[in-house]
Amino acid sequence: MPLTTTLTDAGARFDDAGRVLDFGDAPAELAALQQGAVVSPLTQFGVIRFAGEDSTLFLNGQLSSDVRALAVTQAQYSSYSTPKGRMLASFLVLRDGDDYLLQLAAELLPAIQKRLSMYVLRSKTRASDASGEWLRLGVAGPEAPRLIERVVGSVPADDLAVLVGEALKVIRLPDARFEILATPAAAGALWQKLVDAGARPVGEPVWRLTDIRAGIAWVTSATQEDFVPQMANMELIGAVSFTKGCYPGQEIVARTQYLGKLKRRALRVEAAVAPSAGQEVYSPEMNGQASGKVVQAAPAPGGGYEALVVAQTSSLEHGLHLESPDGPALTLLPLPYSLDAATT
Repeated sequence: MPLTTTLTDAGARFDDAGRVLDFGDAPAELAALQQGAVVSPLTQFGVIRFAGEDSTLFLNGQLSSDVRALAVTQAQYSSYSTPKGRMLASFLVLRDGDDYLLQLAAELLPAIQKRLSMYVLRSKTRASDASGEWLRLGVAGPEAPRLIERVVGSVPADDLAVLVGEALKVIRLPDARFEILATPAAAGALWQKLVDAGARPVGEPVWRLTDIRAGIAWVTSATQEDFVPQMANMELIGAVSFTKGCYPGQEIVARTQYLGKLKRRALRVEAAVAPSAGQEVYSPEMNGQASGKVVQAAPAPGGGYEALVVAQTSSLEHGLHLESPDGPALTLLPLPYSLDAATT
């Protein structure tokens, strides 16, 4: 049975872009994330495939990570920027044999595929939309590792390790989460096995919350060209190499790293009202100017919202607010990594 039919039969509600909003009881879905295991169709993402003998060299010259170091049993975060160092997209990159799969926000896929293809020139590589070739499911919650082991048979031990099977790939994501890529023929049955094993179906907002809690900042249309990679903590999740050589924006990224000019960081916050991606964040000491922007936000269990915001670190002692300097207050929450972590 096709995965879409399986999801519809399970009560999935879709938005106009084809993303799964929920399965009829959003508060219960958030509660399940806290208590057990959840499974989410990752319909908010698309995948670009790069195939051809020059794919490694080409991508290494375009993306911020060291693509040459990526093994078949590994994944890595990465980004793609303008020459001015502003991110156009962020990715989760993995191998499919000799090919590369770049997962990104689905709304950005057509434009990013077209832009990257413009620079292929004589390189022996070709970009194609592979979103329908591997269907993606996310599994999270305190019971997620045990559920994956029960359904798949084993669990990748380290973050960004990839378990490769004949019809699926299992990636261990930060914060003990998992992404499973399955062939269309296998996806429906895999979904049912996960549900039968105890995973509660949840919509895209629940998975977005897990990314926020893991400190993973996805670029969307609302935030394109707003951030240098380090502003979104990309180097702290392994998405930036400072030793591999040139790529678009590399000079700006390196200067930001080594000259100490980084004044903004991605911060995890909670709010009583709903923030939205691209919404400006203020602080009283900025004299009416915005201190930063919301990257992404999601409802939180028990009420309220959590978000990642990129803001001036100097604003923290003065407080952050939505909409205006005296707007709804944002309360700082911990991230799973240190903002002072050393990078290479």
